[in-house]
Amino acid sequence: MTIRRNVTSRASAAVALGALLAAGCAGTADNASAPARSSPSADPPHGYVEGARETAEQQSRLLLGDPSDGDVRILDLVTGSVHRSPRSAGLVRLSTDGRFGFLHTRDGVRVVDGGTWTVDHGDHVHYYRAAIRDVGDLPADPDARIRGDAAVTAVTAPDGRARLVDRAALEKGRTGAARTLPGTHTGAVVPYAEHLVALVGGAGRPATAVVYDRAGERVASPAGAECDAPGGDAVTGRGVVFGCADGALLVRRSKGAFTAEKIPYGRAVPAAERAAAFRQRPGGDTLTAPAGERAVWVLDVTERSWRRIATGPVVATGTAGEGSPLLVLEKDGTLNGYDIATGKRISRTGKLLTGGYPAGPGGGGPVIEVDRSRAYVNDPRGRRVHEIDYNDGLRIARSFELDIEPVLMAETGR
Repeated sequence: MTIRRNVTSRASAAVALGALLAAGCAGTADNASAPARSSPSADPPHGYVEGARETAEQQSRLLLGDPSDGDVRILDLVTGSVHRSPRSAGLVRLSTDGRFGFLHTRDGVRVVDGGTWTVDHGDHVHYYRAAIRDVGDLPADPDARIRGDAAVTAVTAPDGRARLVDRAALEKGRTGAARTLPGTHTGAVVPYAEHLVALVGGAGRPATAVVYDRAGERVASPAGAECDAPGGDAVTGRGVVFGCADGALLVRRSKGAFTAEKIPYGRAVPAAERAAAFRQRPGGDTLTAPAGERAVWVLDVTERSWRRIATGPVVATGTAGEGSPLLVLEKDGTLNGYDIATGKRISRTGKLLTGGYPAGPGGGGPVIEVDRSRAYVNDPRGRRVHEIDYNDGLRIARSFELDIEPVLMAETGR
């Protein structure tokens, strides 16, 4: 694989050799060849997993898939190295919970441990790095919606039945036994605040939000938690967001209690222009979604407000929020930056897509993955991934040449 650097590379291209000693958390020293070890009297840092080592910066990796032959690669964005994962015949789409990659095929779901993850304690953050490994098959429908946190992975089948997989088992390389939640659900069951948030009902009437504890017992049904024609979902620092026909439903935990709040569009929106799938910087409070073919919705969860921004024909979108531009990959192959406050385009790249793009078997096309400092755009026909500095006029910082067509892409380490 070749890495092309256009101006400057990412601030650091080497793995940090020392542990991050965040306030209030104990850590131990580390070296490049051995996992971190704790002395008998030292407690392991929060989020530590056997065989992992803590680092001083985020350890992002890209999970890449080519549905034409099932080839899978994992690109390490710190070292630039590429890991070959076992081929997955019938590959349809990819999803991730931040650490584990889920390879959805025609026959089921295979789990890959991306080997990098982040533990955010609010006032400080831990970053971890471990070996990439194949975990195995997860008993799940290929169309299952998979959401996870540090304790549990929730797998919701198309029929609405949800099963809970122990995250600790996945960390040890096993899919483990699963527990089944009672009843059926509309859309994904979402782990949040040491609980599970889901929508139930629907079928001609609005669905309503419910909250389960980890044992599967229903513990809350917040007032005003109705959602007609549910769409996408996202976990933010402010709570869980579900897309609805009239806007969004925000379910959050505050002072030990769960509440629900509507964030309305403020006008009637045709079904084809509603926010059906959200994109965000992991944990970010600003969400984006296509608003039809030539516009993008920006949902500011903090401000409880929607903004519709007119663009060119949309392929993919995303933003880091917090004063960063709205990123829109348009059908002419260019990446465009829009000022969210004014809706005006403020930056534009040359063509990042080579000769159009193939859509995956599950639909869609190239995506924009956004993390704390960079964005990534996959160019399937060009067999490359571009790294974009979105805070520097959409400068192309690096381009990674690959030996497959990366039609599918998801970022781990977040």
